[in-house]
Amino acid sequence: MAVVSACIVALSGCALPRSGPKDDEILAGSKAEGGPVNVVLVDNRVAVASYLDDNLSFPSSFTGAGLASTDTINPGDVISVTVWENVDPALLVGPGQKQAFIQEIQVDQAGNIFMPYAGVLKAAGNTPEQLRRLITRKLDPQTPDPQVEVRRVAGDGSSISVIGGVGAQGVYPLVPSTTRLSAMLATAGGVTIDPDVAQVAVRRGGTTGRIFLQDLYDDPRLDVALRANDKIIVEEDRRTFTALGATSTQARVPFPQGRMSVVEAVAEVGGLNGNTSDPTGIFVFRREVQSIANKVTGRNDLGENEPFVYVIDLTRPDGVFLAKEFQVRDKDTIYITEAPFVAWTKILTATSQTLSFTADVVRVGDLLTDN
Repeated sequence: MAVVSACIVALSGCALPRSGPKDDEILAGSKAEGGPVNVVLVDNRVAVASYLDDNLSFPSSFTGAGLASTDTINPGDVISVTVWENVDPALLVGPGQKQAFIQEIQVDQAGNIFMPYAGVLKAAGNTPEQLRRLITRKLDPQTPDPQVEVRRVAGDGSSISVIGGVGAQGVYPLVPSTTRLSAMLATAGGVTIDPDVAQVAVRRGGTTGRIFLQDLYDDPRLDVALRANDKIIVEEDRRTFTALGATSTQARVPFPQGRMSVVEAVAEVGGLNGNTSDPTGIFVFRREVQSIANKVTGRNDLGENEPFVYVIDLTRPDGVFLAKEFQVRDKDTIYITEAPFVAWTKILTATSQTLSFTADVVRVGDLLTDN
């Protein structure tokens, strides 16, 4: 018994292998104890005060914009012109012919086109009807009562680029059937990424708005009207959190959905390890934003990116509810401490191995003495 006791005492003072710091070691590092970290026990007030509204959305300039006119001609568009003449010989066609087809006239970057006998005309900014009247006025002095038809053909001028996780990436014309975001995504083959983690960004000039695809399903206001030269980018959510300690999985984990709580994050890595985890010691490590850091602590002198450790005790009557309300953010680290008996189990295991080795040595010594 004296040998066993000595071994236990000796091993208890050794640095036994473990998955991370103990809860008392973390708490000892708090600023209240002279350490460098803000350690905060999560209650209802803290759960509310620490919430950061990081919802994705489109700016009001997107959601408030009306449908664009798909008739307006833009630089890069292609138009076709048909002219009927009532005289013989006609101006644009040969003898006996009454109809002239002028196909695929591309609007240059200055917004102009060249029309035979009408010269250089400003096309960009006009509708096909306005351009028809302009061509008619130019031709009328040269051929009596010309009948003109102008059609806008899909071209590069009014187009949308769709890239990323869609069925068919490409450049698509902005036509009456694709003037809204959902219609353009459908035209591009639909979203091929898991809807729970898919994000849709719309880039317009120097402004970019981003939403979760699921929000597009839920909120019709986010089905924004598109504009020529918009870029639509579909990609997976890039946010991650890290799980460490007495969990079923220790890993860097992508967010499985748009918004997550501690309960959902722990469940995502397989839950608590029933053999080793301590439900009183769930710690969330993060660099806190200045406004929330001061709100949580009731101070006004904390700076940006203050190191915070939030402590959740699941054994409290409201512990699970607090874990469901406490928000997990990008780059958080969730650490679950080991239960106290785990350390003793390790000590006893190491002790038994030491005693077994000692007994083997004694037996070998006895054999050598006998011989």
